[in-house]
Amino acid sequence: MSVRTTPAGRPARCLVCKDKCSGLQEHSWRKACTVCGCTSVDHVPGTDADDDQRMGRLLADSPCSHLTAKVKGGGGLRMYKRNRMIVTNPVVSRKDPTFNTTTYDWAPASLNQKLAMRYMELLPKNKRPVSGTEGALQRRRQLLSQLPIYDLDPMKCQSLGSEDEISSMLLFVQHYKREVLGVGEVSLPGEGGALIEAANQRAAKDVQEIAGDRRDERQGTNNNTASDGDKQYMCSGCHGDISGETPVVFAERAGYKEAMWHPTCFVCCQCKEGLVDLVYFWSNQKLLCGRHYCQSVRPRCGGCDELIFTASFHAASDGQTWHPHHYCCWRCGQNLDTPCQH
Repeated sequence: MSVRTTPAGRPARCLVCKDKCSGLQEHSWRKACTVCGCTSVDHVPGTDADDDQRMGRLLADSPCSHLTAKVKGGGGLRMYKRNRMIVTNPVVSRKDPTFNTTTYDWAPASLNQKLAMRYMELLPKNKRPVSGTEGALQRRRQLLSQLPIYDLDPMKCQSLGSEDEISSMLLFVQHYKREVLGVGEVSLPGEGGALIEAANQRAAKDVQEIAGDRRDERQGTNNNTASDGDKQYMCSGCHGDISGETPVVFAERAGYKEAMWHPTCFVCCQCKEGLVDLVYFWSNQKLLCGRHYCQSVRPRCGGCDELIFTASFHAASDGQTWHPHHYCCWRCGQNLDTPCQH
């Protein structure tokens, strides 16, 4: 059992149980707290730096690696170049002018502040990642839930029992990084052509980009420009109309010609949650979060929450799956096929 702490050194409190939980004490293999029984995600352990390191590892060796930077002396480690936004507004009063400063823990990359603010204003107020607010906390919670580190890093998995299983996971991660993973881009509806050009320039800089030619073929005929003033645009999520002056989210893997989403419609097709930091997995012409993409390809253990790479596993009639040794009672550890007092 390990105790996870906050930056101030205190055990991470549970957002569900609040003061009823004395702080996160992790089960030896379940991703849960032994004090209150809630998930580790419900306690939001760690720091922004931890999140940025996990995101850097996820985006490295993918078409989104331009959103990361090498850590000096880090032996190849890459860190997420998280875009933070600071907005300063003057406060008009009779006395000397003062200023209100609002810091967003995350904002879409490569936007001028005016467009970025228009994007933020389209989000529900409680979903805006303003530093120190519920929105910022929920963003961190979504990072842990939608993009669990144990879906990415074999070193963070406790259930990989052989070299073959480790190799299978590494190949699985390599595949989704090259073929499925993406990060949405915010722009105006008629600016898809500029995004295509920027994507092609990034591909040209990376001679090892295997999917580059296929991307060019898919997008080479797209010629949207900002001059399409009278063109009608439609959201790929709700199929509602989009104004030409309203910020939208594009997904490179969906193509830039017609596919675009209202900011509130850029969600996982399974859990319907907004895609944190616009990180998406494009599969079967649908948007998914990392968690739901991974478990659409590999079974996920109902005990430890990790993906299953073993040849055999326990499957229930309702579709739930477990590692054989995790099909047991939460309290006493007895096999669930054998009645116990719990």
